[in-house]
Amino acid sequence: MDRRRFLATAGTAASLSLTGCAAVLPGSAGDDYDVGMTAEAFRPYEITVSVGDTVVWENTSTRAHSVTAYADQIPEEADYFATGGYDTEAAAVDAWDGNEGALSANERFEHTFEVAGDYTYYCIPHEQAGMVGVVRVEG
Repeated sequence: MDRRRFLATAGTAASLSLTGCAAVLPGSAGDDYDVGMTAEAFRPYEITVSVGDTVVWENTSTRAHSVTAYADQIPEEADYFATGGYDTEAAAVDAWDGNEGALSANERFEHTFEVAGDYTYYCIPHEQAGMVGVVRVEG
């Protein structure tokens, strides 16, 4: 078998072996959540929704996580959001010391976005590792 035919065959086989893998990625049509949480990342990092849509996060790892909006990185007119139901970023961070507001494995958090704009959020214990995400809300 020549090199080109081998590479074409190998590429097709690799593609076929990955068929269906996309269905297990967070935010895909087969999931009932929009954003998953790995050990130190939100997947996907960025999601685009429409005004009035609800985003569902699920902790798909074994580590405790939070979904905590950066108060200064959401639209001015928007409602603040954080796991645990805190009204401010400072309250969410303070409560984390007692492990309040934590999502354990397979737990969920959801928020409905009523104002267009970009919302940047993070996981309190894993922020330094880069666990940050963005919800882009289109009007």
